[in-house]
Amino acid sequence: MKGKLVLQDGSVYEGQFLGGAPILGEVVFNTGMTGYQEILTDPSYADQIITLTYPLIGNYGVYRDIVQAPKPYCRAMIVGELCDFPSNWQNEGTFEENLRAYGIPCLYDVDTRAITRRIRNHGVMKGVVCPINTPQERIDALLQQSLPTDQVMRVTTKWEGYRGSDDAQYHVAVYDFGIKENILKSLEECGCRLTIFPADTKAEDVLRVDPDGIFLSNGPGDPQDLQFAVEEIKKLVGKKPIFGICMGHQVLAQVFGGSTYKMRFGHRGSNHPVKDLRTGRVYITSQNHGYAVDENSLNAADITITHRSVNDNTVEGMVHNTLPVMSVQYHPEASPGPTDNLYLFDEFEKMMDEFKK
Repeated sequence: MKGKLVLQDGSVYEGQFLGGAPILGEVVFNTGMTGYQEILTDPSYADQIITLTYPLIGNYGVYRDIVQAPKPYCRAMIVGELCDFPSNWQNEGTFEENLRAYGIPCLYDVDTRAITRRIRNHGVMKGVVCPINTPQERIDALLQQSLPTDQVMRVTTKWEGYRGSDDAQYHVAVYDFGIKENILKSLEECGCRLTIFPADTKAEDVLRVDPDGIFLSNGPGDPQDLQFAVEEIKKLVGKKPIFGICMGHQVLAQVFGGSTYKMRFGHRGSNHPVKDLRTGRVYITSQNHGYAVDENSLNAADITITHRSVNDNTVEGMVHNTLPVMSVQYHPEASPGPTDNLYLFDEFEKMMDEFKK
């Protein structure tokens, strides 16, 4: 059926609609040329309507082993052309079938570049995807609603979980703010067995399992809404080595007295250049975040900025000068390099080794 996207500023984009009822969400865009299945199932997109700028989506089908969570948490997807005949030796079905199976609405045959330009110029905003004949009164009522702020607690694990070999060299406690499957796999491949905790776990429960290190994961929403986690992680600083990625990076900034701010349209894609200031080398990175750490808010903290975005100079990594704490804003496990950024997991291992000694 015919459908449309109506943005908060009143602009309208028409296409074909795979879905039923009108859906409200925050409209964002991702510039990656591949990875649509991983994007769909990344919990960090909770409550968002994802616009994919690459025009042909679904051309290599779907493959069960690359999903990042048990189900998607995004509200809808917007794509240019939805491929009917994928070609890939690993293909197990079409992306359209995948969307239907999860119940994720999709607007396609739409000008995604025009939507992206609108967001780039005016910033992310709420939007509604709906059938073409949806009454304007219903759309206006949806746009007046506030978006939820409990995304992390909806996507986090609901109980303590375990992964990895009992013979693993390291034992890592994981705070799950919406962790991706590839991060868990990367930690396991680095020789870690994992104890995975819900986002609201108390510090004493983490210390009870006596881990060699603590990992703070990626996740959706505003990091300022995670004050409950910030207070618990403050109790863990200095007691165990800590490594944070994405949301974990933003939480750590708050632990040391810093703050975050909402970006105009965020960093979402697999081609973002980041410079490691310690070596001068630039890495191509995969990113998905709409908030960034305010560098000026860390002036009083004993923190060194280690990584910066080449595009806009925002903070992409930091280390504490005396404590075993490090973090990055991007996803080293997502392999845009493809393996260039895995050195960060090696640094985490080194930090755990030195802390043991």
